Formats: sequence, C-alpha cells, structure tokens
Amino acid sequence: MIVTRFAPSPTGDPHIGNIRTALFNYLFAKHSGGKFYLRIEDTDQNRHNSESVTAIKKALNWLGIVPDNIDKPVIQSERLGTYKEAAQKLVSEGKAYVCNCTKERLDKVRSNQISKKQNPRYDGHCRDLNLPYTDGCVIRMKVPSSKKIVFEDLIRGKIEVDSNVLDDQVLLKSDGFPTYHLAHVIDDYEMGTSHVFRGEEWLSSAPKHVLLFEMFDFKPPVYAHLPVILSPEKGKLSKRDGATTILAYQQMGYLPEALVNFMALLGWNPKTNDELFTLEQLVEKFSSGNINKSPAVFDINKLNNVNRHYLIKLLSSDKNRLESLIDKKSIDYLKSVNRPLGNNKSLKNVMIDLIIPRINKLDEFYNHLKIFIKQPELSKDLLVFKKSSESNTKLALSEFIKKAVTIDTNDWLWEKIEVTLADIVSENNLSNGDVFWPVRYALSGEEKSPPPQELATILGKQESLNRIKKAIELI
Repeated sequence: MIVTRFAPSPTGDPHIGNIRTALFNYLFAKHSGGKFYLRIEDTDQNRHNSESVTAIKKALNWLGIVPDNIDKPVIQSERLGTYKEAAQKLVSEGKAYVCNCTKERLDKVRSNQISKKQNPRYDGHCRDLNLPYTDGCVIRMKVPSSKKIVFEDLIRGKIEVDSNVLDDQVLLKSDGFPTYHLAHVIDDYEMGTSHVFRGEEWLSSAPKHVLLFEMFDFKPPVYAHLPVILSPEKGKLSKRDGATTILAYQQMGYLPEALVNFMALLGWNPKTNDELFTLEQLVEKFSSGNINKSPAVFDINKLNNVNRHYLIKLLSSDKNRLESLIDKKSIDYLKSVNRPLGNNKSLKNVMIDLIIPRINKLDEFYNHLKIFIKQPELSKDLLVFKKSSESNTKLALSEFIKKAVTIDTNDWLWEKIEVTLADIVSENNLSNGDVFWPVRYALSGEEKSPPPQELATILGKQESLNRIKKAIELI
C-alpha cells in the first residue's frame, strides 16, 4: 500500500510552502488508494508553538486534504524513549558513537575550518574514543568512509553521493531529544511510509537518511524532493508576493477549492492546457512524473483569477454557501435594504450577483458595497467624460432626471433604466460617453464601477435622483 505523510514542525502557522508539500503527499497517496498520515515533529523545543498544531489541523481540514489520523497524529515528543533506544542500538553496533565535545571546542574547530576556506564539519575527535553515554552528551552517526550512496529520487532521478562529503551527523542531542535525521527514519519505518514528498532543501540530507535506513536494516521510502517556490521576480518569496499563512488566505476570503487548485499547479503540470481542477480531479490526474524539477513561481494574480472563477461558480451552484462566507457587516447591510425586484429577484441577491464577478476575494466585498452605502465624493473633472463637454454632461444629467421622475417606482429596474439612457443619447444627439459616463460616475463616485442601470436599480429611484441632482450642482 502507498503510505505518505505530512510532518510539519509546530513552530508557527502553516504557509504555502509546507501545505503544498502536504497536498502533494495527499494526492499521491489517494491517487493509488493509499493512506495519508499526519506527524507532528516537535523535537525542537526552543521553537515549539503549542497553538501551531491547532492551526495545522484547521488548515488541513479547511482545504479538505485531511490525514487519515487527523484526530490522533503521531507526536514525536511522546516517543523520546524510542529514539534514544534506537540511537544507543547504533552505538552498540559500532554505527554511531558518543561525543562529549563542548560548544566552545566545536565553535573553535568551525572557525579554523572557515579561515582555511574548508567546509565546516565535525572533525571526528570523539569518533574512536568509545565514550560511555551520559547525560549532556550527544550521539553521532559514524559515516563510513569512501562509500557510494545511491538512491532514486522520483523527480530528480538517480543520485549518487560519496560518503566522504557527509558529516558525522548528530542523531541524539544533549537534551535527549532526537534530531530530525534520526526521528524521521524511525517514524517512517514504524508508520510504513512508502513515499516521502518534501522540499528540495532536504535533498542534500537525503544521502545520510538513506544511509541511516541502511544502518538500521530498514527499507527506505522513495523520496521526491519538490521544487522551491519563488516570487514572480524569481527571488525568495516574500509577504508582498504572497508568502503568508494559509489561514490568512482564509481570512482574506479565498476559497479552499481555489487555493488547492492553485497550489497543485506550483510545480505540477497536468500536461494539458487545463488549469481548473477540483480536488477529486486532482486526485484522479496526479502523477509524480508530472512534477517539475525547476522552481515554481508564485503568481498572486493567477491565484486571484482562480479564486474569482470559483466565486462566480458559487453564484449558480451554491449561493447559500457563498452568502455564508461574505462578511457579517456586508450581509447585515444587504438584509437591511433588501426588497423584492422584478422577475422573482431580490435586491440582496442582485447586489451579490453584481459584486461577486468584480472581486478577487471576499474581503473586497464591502469596499464595493460602500458605493451604495456612502454618499459619493465627486470631482468635476471626473464627472465630465474626457471626450465630452460640461454642457453635454449637464444636458445628459438633466434629461435623466426629467425622464426618471416619470418612471413608476415599481418599474425602476435596470432594463427600464437602460432604455431611458439610450433614449437620452438618441433624442439629444449625444454619445454614449456623454450620457452613460456621468450618470455612472454621479451614482458611484468611482472611475470604475458597475453600469449605471445596475447602480440605479440597487440605489432605488429616490437615492439615484438625489445623487444626480448633486452632480448637476457641481457643474
């Protein structure tokens, strides 16, 4: 059976990079009908954040990439005895050794190596001393010399490394906690992990991990080292580019299906022109052979486009869910002004239909709604269309008032208003810009906004007339 895992360190809220790793592990396992597990690697007690585990679970549940053991993940800090026993077993077999070098000595060795332009590494001082293990000591793996370590990476192919370039890695720290190198080998063996998708920053450590599996006489999992995620400028991803936590994306109003779709394309290529996939479709199509070696580029504009697609889709497929995701302040306002319109529509639904296609994420909803809540602050320069004149603008607005007052309140709907605007154009030898622009700007106070007939319908007859009259006073 295919078994993968997501093994985050609880040092903060999960972000795009490590959740992309979780997603790829999930997709690979579920594509083959396998298992996907969660393991919390909390052996770095200095950086441990107790709230991080809750955030990790919340993010995975929200995105729908739920581990099979989400309610009872493997917790490394609860397995310290297992790791210590494993490290001491290697010592007894001559595959590891006890080291009691002080920090001061190690710092001096490192400084001397750097001054000689050598790669910093442990100098093997305690390697053959056969020291007994006592509290405060560390246990290091005894890397054999001149050994060729060979393994197959699912993404990068065959990799060969000479053991002489490897350091005698610490396996058990002086505080009794294991390092990642030891703990993940023991855990992956006992969890039956068959494949490990992880970031490419671990590629340089993979040879020593393969060697450790061999030392324990365990079969190693198949490794797949994922490409790094870069900014649009091909540099390190920053907060300005989108390097924020997954739960922050939730708060900003991104949909989980959009984020999953977007993350899947950060390094994975479906080999088609399609870019929109549900989670179920991703499970069906996912193949490790389609993962790129080259870095993935995080494009916030692409994420916004994908999210807008799913928001618009909800308009027709699940408006109740969509409404539940819109912020409470906006919904409360919509309910307060709601009224029936023609064709079995309500003002609330018309406003949602109007705003959703114009936003990228739901936290932008209220900014668009403010057009209808607050009185617009108008500029005379913007009121007059760039190809029009003050006289034509005043004529258009005045004619709109004349015709608008004759429209019955029950008929005040976008179809009727659009016809009215068109009549003003034809009857007064004006252009669309002469008429539609100033009416739209007078109603919204924005250079970019919905069409005037839609704005007027939502604002209602009296409010629309009030705003047009204020605009005329400006000329």
